[in-house]
Amino acid sequence: MPDLLEVLAEPARRRILDALREGELSVGALVVQLGTSQPLVSKHLRVLREVGLVDVRVDGQRRLYRVRPDPLAELDAWLEPYRRMWRASLDRLDKHLTEGETHA
Repeated sequence: MPDLLEVLAEPARRRILDALREGELSVGALVVQLGTSQPLVSKHLRVLREVGLVDVRVDGQRRLYRVRPDPLAELDAWLEPYRRMWRASLDRLDKHLTEGETHA
């Protein structure tokens, strides 16, 4: 099974997740919105389902897909220490630039 970051590295899969942020969509609606083929959208949806990023719900003849936030929350928690590191670096840069303006 692919790793979550490997799955998200594919731009088409990120575009599908972006489209699904607003709510459930069928494969057909995703095809129209993304301007790509049905087989390609279905392939990417299968991969997204394998890692738990999307759920599918059957509604009559249609399959409706939606984002599952849990894996994204886990990714967000994993990224938090890096955000703190970046914020600290930016705070130091801001302080350095502010002090430089004072001495100019």
